[in-house]
Amino acid sequence: MFVLFEETGKFLAGRILSEADASLQVELDSGKRVKVKAANALLKFEKPAPAEFMAAGQKLSEEIELELAWEFASDEEFSFADLARDYFSSDAAKPATLEQQAAALLRLYDAPHYFRRAGKGRFKKAPAEILQLALNAIEKKKQLAAQISAWAGELGEGQCPASVREQLYKILFKPDKNSAEYKAVVEASRATRLAPLDLLQQAGAIASPYQFHWKRFLFENFPKGTAFPALQAPQVKDELPLADVRAFSIDDSATTEIDDALSVQGLGSGSVTLGIHIAAPGLAVLPGSPLDALGRTRLSTVYMPGYKLTMLPDEIVQSYTLREGHNCPALSLYLTLDEATLEITGSVTRLEQVPIASNLRHDVLDSTFTEAFFEAAQTTAPTDVPWGVELTFLHRLARHLKGQREVARGKPENFNRPDYNFKLANPSGGEPQGDEAVSISTRQRGAPLDLIVAEAMILANSTWGQWLAEHGVPGIYRSQASLAPGVKVRMGTKALPHAGLGVKSYAWSTSPLRRYTDLVNQWQIIACVRNGRTAALAAPFKPKDAELFSIISCFDAAYGAYNGFQAGIERYWTLKYLQQNGISELTATAFKDNLVRADDLPLVLPALGAQGLPRGASVRVKLGAIDEITLDISGTVVERLDSVPDAAAAAPIDTQDSEDDGESDIAAGPISIAVDINEPAADAAGALATAP
Repeated sequence: MFVLFEETGKFLAGRILSEADASLQVELDSGKRVKVKAANALLKFEKPAPAEFMAAGQKLSEEIELELAWEFASDEEFSFADLARDYFSSDAAKPATLEQQAAALLRLYDAPHYFRRAGKGRFKKAPAEILQLALNAIEKKKQLAAQISAWAGELGEGQCPASVREQLYKILFKPDKNSAEYKAVVEASRATRLAPLDLLQQAGAIASPYQFHWKRFLFENFPKGTAFPALQAPQVKDELPLADVRAFSIDDSATTEIDDALSVQGLGSGSVTLGIHIAAPGLAVLPGSPLDALGRTRLSTVYMPGYKLTMLPDEIVQSYTLREGHNCPALSLYLTLDEATLEITGSVTRLEQVPIASNLRHDVLDSTFTEAFFEAAQTTAPTDVPWGVELTFLHRLARHLKGQREVARGKPENFNRPDYNFKLANPSGGEPQGDEAVSISTRQRGAPLDLIVAEAMILANSTWGQWLAEHGVPGIYRSQASLAPGVKVRMGTKALPHAGLGVKSYAWSTSPLRRYTDLVNQWQIIACVRNGRTAALAAPFKPKDAELFSIISCFDAAYGAYNGFQAGIERYWTLKYLQQNGISELTATAFKDNLVRADDLPLVLPALGAQGLPRGASVRVKLGAIDEITLDISGTVVERLDSVPDAAAAAPIDTQDSEDDGESDIAAGPISIAVDINEPAADAAGALATAP
């Protein structure tokens, strides 16, 4: 005697070895013996053998029309034997065969949308309206599967469906694994044995490499677009005194957000007053205002060759920027110095209107204010050069301040690599398209005018950082515990030392038009100016304020993403420069593992043959193919150009803060693509995930 029974949702059949009131001992065809509850035994039969019986029942079940079975079924609860009798037998009094009953059981069990399970071997048919909804869902699923297959077929044939093209960046970088477009790419990737990115490239989904990088950045960081809402610049309501100074700024010609300016008074008197004047949007843009919300959303200006996304709308920026010929609201730090020793003897911070006499442009004046100029000016005052006297003093002061910081940090700052300037042939000044002619020029780090501005800003940020701490007012600080390898610059609310800069504390405060952290710190400094020792009670952000920690977290993430994009897009234009100028070989310096750094371009690349070379070795490298999507390029060392590496070149590269404070230098490298295109072909879709 054999029995068909249910076991953990499956139907099995075997030979009965023994039988009791509550259970049976059953031997399966595999030889395995199992104990079966009597309630789970649904059919007993003598022939054929279990395997044949189950196969016959399965085959017969496929012939049962579900729509017809649903019509035949009772509106009340029924057993599979009842349905088999009603469906197969013309005689209502004659039961169905065991094979027919098995077929009915299997068919009922596999059609939950038609029949609900009501117990062991018992069912109840679904209401008509519920059934219709289920059938509609099944049909929709079939159509979706057909659409996925059709899209996958198009992708495999080198054509990109419009829907997939529209979802390109979402599929590659933030996929919805249940979407049809995503599943189509996975299916096509498996069928063609191509990595998803390669597949989409071949299908023409990526029309322009530049637009790929640009739109990917916008997708990840500006999902709502880059347009600004219509906002008006609020006016500064404070009655500010007019400062008795003539201030000047030093920026690049393309700079529109002029945050800082300098003034010098008392030269020749023995006591000099240095004024560091910072644009003061914090007097008008208040915490919680619409402009504050906008700044907190963007957090920083995004820079790239030929274009930028400002933190605030340009018309807002122009209301507070330090424009030549205007009296501008400013937060001013005045430092009194001994003219001979350059020792700082006092400081005071004021809110005032500052007359901006000039907006100097370093790219225009670098050729005038050289190291040689300042060396000569030590003996003969350059009174015939506008601002020559003031800049000569400031250059002397900057070198002095830098020397003091180097003593504190324990070693000198190295400027052994130049800065690179990118210029695009884009007369309109609008968003680049990626095919513009590009020129790349070099500018030595630590150029005199840069040094003047950098040291002045470091002095202001460190002085104000200490001042906030003395008033018990929290700020947003950047700190570095030591110069040991792997110790990174961190952001926090405590005035901790910054080993990289050699200062006791450092709070970004000098760029409030282009960095949100600086605007926050400006609000806190303004509270100190207005309220003195009670500033902690009046400041917008109190000690241990959760909002301050939230701002730091968001800014850190955004600033890292913006810097990463800038490095990547500069690498794109560097590769474009190689193509446009037909450069197939270049000289480079070995510096790590198999990596080399181009001597005259901002380019780092792996080079075959560079393994084992000493750091600083000079080589000639033959370039390989360029991939503008992944930003990959490799090379081969074809010649060693030096016999013994130059000691200076072989010296460790010292990372330090740049701009006005110094962010550690980011070596250009291949941009990160979420989809790993180097996966084995057999698992080409693995980075996207496995589709069901």
